[in-house]
Amino acid sequence: MIERGLYIVPGPDQESVWDYPRPPRIEKVKERLSVIFAGETVAETTSGYRVLETSHPPVYYFPPEDVRQVLLSPEPGGSFCEFKGPASYWTLNVDGACAPQAGWSYPETTPSFRAIQGFYAFYASRVGSCWVGDEKVQSQAGDFYGGWITSRIVGPFKGAPGTWGW
Repeated sequence: MIERGLYIVPGPDQESVWDYPRPPRIEKVKERLSVIFAGETVAETTSGYRVLETSHPPVYYFPPEDVRQVLLSPEPGGSFCEFKGPASYWTLNVDGACAPQAGWSYPETTPSFRAIQGFYAFYASRVGSCWVGDEKVQSQAGDFYGGWITSRIVGPFKGAPGTWGW
């Protein structure tokens, strides 16, 4: 649980990541989402989803048809999420610029997350910029979860050094 006194009260039109559920919830996103790397739009959609989990900024997922998959190459290995299933990682290659493990996907999800099966998510810290609507996002510290921070959410956010015990 979060350390006493660190909770930030959300303002108007904001939400606290500490009000997000565990297990996580998946939601359709109304805003346009985009990812830019090396001056190229890698992904852009109005058909995305976000996954909300206690203490983490939202992770945004792009349908495969809205991702320039020709710019992605698979990475060896993977990881496992107890809620979503096994993840595969992707490297971005754009005109000689390379971002190793810049994104991930779930080729086979658990039934609760079938809506994002085969969708792609990207680490904001490993690409040039990520956008939710007209707002450029900040990356989640630590990069473990890959959350995107906008002005509409408040933390504190898990992931930075010293937060693993929350």
